Amino acid sequence: MALEEIGLKKVDFQSNGQDALKAISSRPVHLVISDYNMPGLDGLQLLQALRANKLTSRIGFILVSGRLDETIIATGRKLGMNNFLRKPFSTPQIRQCIEAVVGRL
Repeated sequence: MALEEIGLKKVDFQSNGQDALKAISSRPVHLVISDYNMPGLDGLQLLQALRANKLTSRIGFILVSGRLDETIIATGRKLGMNNFLRKPFSTPQIRQCIEAVVGRL
């Protein structure tokens, strides 16, 4: 809902990390906003797989979680995470997070 509120219309959703990886690999996107906790692949595993593929290695990546501790953040940064967002978040917070990665919306 927050993405719609800030005017992003081309949004795709996958319910698990494996499906997300398949979808992104077959149709690369500009930005991935991934939950840390997902069945199949967690958010960091998805990030690692995307960075390992030449076609998806430069996609912007934002990790979202209610339990982002320093280890998760450090690992994400090491893997090439562009930004992170703690839940719960507001629409202005997600806008600011996205704009830090892709520029002004």
